[in-house]
Amino acid sequence: MTSTNDIRRTFLDYFKSNGHEVVASSPLVPINDPTLMFTNAGMVPFKNVFTGAETREYSIATSSQKCVRAGGKHNDLDNVGFTARHHTFFEMLGNFSFGDYFKEEAISHAWNLITKEYGLNTDKLCVTVYHDDDVAFDLWKKIAGLPDEKIIRIATSDNFWSMGETGPCGPCSEIFYDHGDHIWGGPPGTPEEDGDRFVEIWNLVFMQYEQISKDVRENLPKPSIDTGMGLERIAAVMQGTHDNYEIDTFRRLIEASVEVTGAKETDENKSSHRVIADHLRATSFLIADGVLPSNEGRGYVLRRIMRRAMRHAHILGAKDLVMHQLTPALVSEMGQAFPELVRAQALITETLKLEEARFRSMLANGLKLLDDEVSKLADNQALPGDVAFKLYDTYGFPLDLTEDALRSQKRAVDVDGFNASMDEQRAKARAAWSGSGDKGTEKLWFDLADQFGATEFVGYTSEAAEGQILAIVKDGASVETAEVGDEISIILNQTPFYGESGGQMGDTGTFTTDTVSVHVSDTTKMVGKLHVHVANVKEGSVAVGDTVQATIDDERRSRLKANHSATHVLHEVLRRELGEHVTQKGSLVAPERLRFDISQPKPVSADELKRVEIEVNRLIRDNGRVQTRLLSYDDAIEAGAMALFGEKYGDEVRVVSMGSEFDTTDRDHYSVELCGGTHVEQLGEIGLFTIVSESGVSAGVRRIEALTGAAALEHFHNQQAMLLEAAGAAKAAPDALAGKVASLLNDRKSLEKQLAEAKKKAALGGGASEGPAAKEVNGIKFLGQVLDGVSPKDLRGMADDAKKALGSGVVAFVGVNDGKAGLLIGVTDDLTDKISAVDLVRAGAAAVGGKGGGGRPDMAQAGGPDGSKAADAIAAIEAAITA
Repeated sequence: MTSTNDIRRTFLDYFKSNGHEVVASSPLVPINDPTLMFTNAGMVPFKNVFTGAETREYSIATSSQKCVRAGGKHNDLDNVGFTARHHTFFEMLGNFSFGDYFKEEAISHAWNLITKEYGLNTDKLCVTVYHDDDVAFDLWKKIAGLPDEKIIRIATSDNFWSMGETGPCGPCSEIFYDHGDHIWGGPPGTPEEDGDRFVEIWNLVFMQYEQISKDVRENLPKPSIDTGMGLERIAAVMQGTHDNYEIDTFRRLIEASVEVTGAKETDENKSSHRVIADHLRATSFLIADGVLPSNEGRGYVLRRIMRRAMRHAHILGAKDLVMHQLTPALVSEMGQAFPELVRAQALITETLKLEEARFRSMLANGLKLLDDEVSKLADNQALPGDVAFKLYDTYGFPLDLTEDALRSQKRAVDVDGFNASMDEQRAKARAAWSGSGDKGTEKLWFDLADQFGATEFVGYTSEAAEGQILAIVKDGASVETAEVGDEISIILNQTPFYGESGGQMGDTGTFTTDTVSVHVSDTTKMVGKLHVHVANVKEGSVAVGDTVQATIDDERRSRLKANHSATHVLHEVLRRELGEHVTQKGSLVAPERLRFDISQPKPVSADELKRVEIEVNRLIRDNGRVQTRLLSYDDAIEAGAMALFGEKYGDEVRVVSMGSEFDTTDRDHYSVELCGGTHVEQLGEIGLFTIVSESGVSAGVRRIEALTGAAALEHFHNQQAMLLEAAGAAKAAPDALAGKVASLLNDRKSLEKQLAEAKKKAALGGGASEGPAAKEVNGIKFLGQVLDGVSPKDLRGMADDAKKALGSGVVAFVGVNDGKAGLLIGVTDDLTDKISAVDLVRAGAAAVGGKGGGGRPDMAQAGGPDGSKAADAIAAIEAAITA
């Protein structure tokens, strides 16, 4: 038997050998078509190439593209598990020509591959062409040798493809396989065509026209080819079955489902096992491509798929949580072709486990309510819409899950009533909301969030994506258009721009089309779920409904990611170095630096900072992986994750783990935190880390500022340049600079001491034997001097010496430094009962603009701001003695 993996490999190898570029599958979240919820066809990644909006280095290509059809107009969810060929996730094999070869080569490649490489029996094959496509009809006769009756002309739109109401379009040609007359059905174009006997396996689109308007169609200057062959369908053919769920990939997943649920694959259980196998693939690939379950947008569709599978596990009577136990089987089967499954296996497992645990909890109560309500209904009566809404609102039952649960009873749901209840709840929420009063436009943001739901953030995996403009806000009001020079805020349906939160600054970048350029200077988050792009229109005009290419400043984002991941590592290193009392009290993750505030009762010493810096850089050099998982808040905390200061968390949280404890296969992560920000994939991307300052912010809170990467390297270069400049000025080698500076400081200290002694001697009469020059005031010896450049601390010693020299008398010194005056009064002991030094110093202080002064009767000190009045202070002191 040819395996599904072999079929895929053969397809890609064939076209590679024929000059085609093998292009890896694009993510399931389309980055070039905001109108699509998920990538649902093989040509989606090449849409802009076909329209001419994008050029690539190759003109012919081949791929095996991951696709999901489970939301929006392309929704196969309800049929999955109950038919032979409906899937939520499937692979589309395709080959493409962008203005290179056309019909003849496309038909030749298709026929050669399926008949020679795959070895299909030509008697089992027939083809269709659009009814007026005589060229394709003749080519099939020429290349394949098919008789006229096996080249079927189809006049309906089934055999004419278009991208939309306008744009590229063209006729199709389909290849069908006949599974045999033991299966009911007829060839295409017959009344029995809906049977399972004849199955379409390949569709070739001949893109040769451009639809200008409803009535105008022109030839394309460069006709192109877009083909699609479902891998599951061709695998069924080559493995001898008409049922996709019997191919090897599904058989292994179904066998794993049987094993973990303990329910045999009976006719009664068959559909449930198929739902589980199919939905396991869809959910796992969506999670691997960055989609996580939520209550809105893509996350809501993912949750619906997951819960549908989990309900079928419940139907099978599974006692334990099932879905997460199946991921090893899926990774084993498809991980080699899609390595993203291997990388995301831990995230997939944790997400499935969390979601199923929650689903089990709400399922029992929800099903009891459903059974109670159904018991009140007449036969064939639809379930009232308000009951379906209560199941959704109270128990988390999506509407389609309720419909699926009632399917076996052939009972419908009043969908209109459900929608009416939903609208009523929204109206009540709007009426009850009063805002926080921080911004005048908060009511507007709330209304927009209610109208459009949460912005789809695709920035974890993409730095550019197409987005459709949902709203434009100017001067606090919604507007339809904006022109050059307008300062506006823009909301897209999906965006790679991170909205400022969790300390990480918002992204900047551009919105562009062929005629428009908009600069985004910041991205903020409003009402918790709207990514609001603060923008200025540079060229052209923008309008609600326009599709723009949203591109972040990737170099700036890279620096933000490095600083954010470095903050996580720094946090854990600080806790281990200083103690577990260290918790985050605030942070800023900017592109040029990071700032981290921590609870710490005393300064972090230089030696501690050095050890922290060394350890952070060690972890960076170890280049550990950064991994993200989705857990419940309680489970995340129990698993050791730290919740950050100031953050608000929902029931489900992103857990970011980085680094490792030990160099072993099964090792614990070094840092585990709850975080919704963007991060590097490997710690080595941070490059370098250095702490540039540590300071106090408030009582018990210290602030650390640090740099990473190029900014850290530039800091080191600047430090080195200053070192070399200082060494040159000191006439010392850089490694001897510290010793030279210490020596110079000692010399300076010695000189300052000598200078102080010299000033003392000068003040006391230059060391003459007759002592200081004093005069007699009111019968008392008085020595009063103004001393320039003498500091207040030196005045006391000088006054003591002068008192000794006088024997009996009053000493008054006024030192002048930097324009200010310092006064010191000394009175010998024999005079303190007549004269108080405190009274004298206060009189002198008043003269230089000072107030008060204090000390003892024999020694008092004061100061004043006006050193120019020092002589007046001496005179005032002398006058006080006279008085």
